[in-house]
Amino acid sequence: MEYIIQGGQLLLSLSLLIVLHEFGHYLPARWFNTRVEKFYLFFDYKFSIFKKKIKDTEWGIGWIPLGGYVKISGMIDESMDKEQLAKPPEDYEFRSKPAWQRLIIMIGGVTVNLVLGCVIYIFLMFAWGEQVITADKAENGFAIETYFKQFGFEDGDKIIAINGETPKDISRLGLEIALNDARTFDVLHSNGEKESIVLPEDIDMTMFKEGAMNPFTMRLPAIIDSTYGVAAEAGIQKNDVIQSVNGQEVAYWDEFRNLVQENKNELLAITVERDGNFVPLEVQVDSMGSIGVALQSNIEDKITTINYGFLASIPRGVEAGFTTLVNYVKQFKYVFTAKGATSVGGFGAIGGLFDKTWNWQSFWENTALISIILAFMNILPIPALDGGHIMFLTYEIISGRKPNEKFLEYAQVAGMIFLLALLVYANGNDVVKLFTGG
Repeated sequence: MEYIIQGGQLLLSLSLLIVLHEFGHYLPARWFNTRVEKFYLFFDYKFSIFKKKIKDTEWGIGWIPLGGYVKISGMIDESMDKEQLAKPPEDYEFRSKPAWQRLIIMIGGVTVNLVLGCVIYIFLMFAWGEQVITADKAENGFAIETYFKQFGFEDGDKIIAINGETPKDISRLGLEIALNDARTFDVLHSNGEKESIVLPEDIDMTMFKEGAMNPFTMRLPAIIDSTYGVAAEAGIQKNDVIQSVNGQEVAYWDEFRNLVQENKNELLAITVERDGNFVPLEVQVDSMGSIGVALQSNIEDKITTINYGFLASIPRGVEAGFTTLVNYVKQFKYVFTAKGATSVGGFGAIGGLFDKTWNWQSFWENTALISIILAFMNILPIPALDGGHIMFLTYEIISGRKPNEKFLEYAQVAGMIFLLALLVYANGNDVVKLFTGG
């Protein structure tokens, strides 16, 4: 049922984005008196689920949910309608229009996705506000990812400043390092000493390579939320507070987790506090360093919501939209690494963004994100994408020469083959991760 809910949200989100993206092409085409032969949600190879012709345009829903399209007369696109292109150009055809009009038609889809993303972020700011976790909420400091301890960070550290400024949202510290050049950290160690730690300039790439993208985790008390397997059999219960492991005192969840993982295949003596009493228990750790317990998290209690009125939500929503775009462009550098190539995901990865229960706030947050991503991906100068057409039209406007139609046809085919291969590869990664647990 969870996968059905996630799939339903993904389908609704993509359908909305595809239709509006294609309207971004359709409307300027009609403004410039260019005939649009088809407007389809999903691809209609051989047949369609629904179709209806209104004036010159056939509106329909295809059966292959991999996107959508508008077929514009006289345009070299994925339809590869060579018969039409072999005829003399008609006034209503795309190829008969001035280059600047053709450019506007092609930019329309990307523009709609970018504007739509910003509009959704405006709506989110107005309806639900902005959720942040301020530095003062980490009263117990942070648990430090092992890789980052070599630079001087210690478990229990509190982050006072980053690059000389108080952090606005401590849930984004890893992103600040990876994308926004956060390199100088002023920290307060648990012994009361202050220290300024300067990270290496290439830390963004090395932390990605080492799988250390979440270097700081808020320290939380070791309180049990749920149990299963050997932990349940050993008598550990919900709301138990871990006091010690093999005689070593435990105050925080990261200390408990580390001790368990250090004792794979061992029998642990664990003392818990339950209803004011100390209860000794013995638990067998499995070969993976797990006993079957989940943390009782109070993270939601630490979230501060910044509310915006309608007028204030407009600039903040636009800023959030462009920040999302800039951050996505910045993280694109990781794709061109060996680890990044295996991280490329398809529809399964996108579907995994959505909650397993229907949550409208989460749905619109993810829809805004995907809209921004589609804007960026579509503007890439790859033939068969909007960006490929824009690249050739820009060349035509600057040089005053139209590229050879045969060349454009070959480029279109090459682009389609590349995108199909990428689609297969990305979704193949999803399948591999499904079976390997990656």
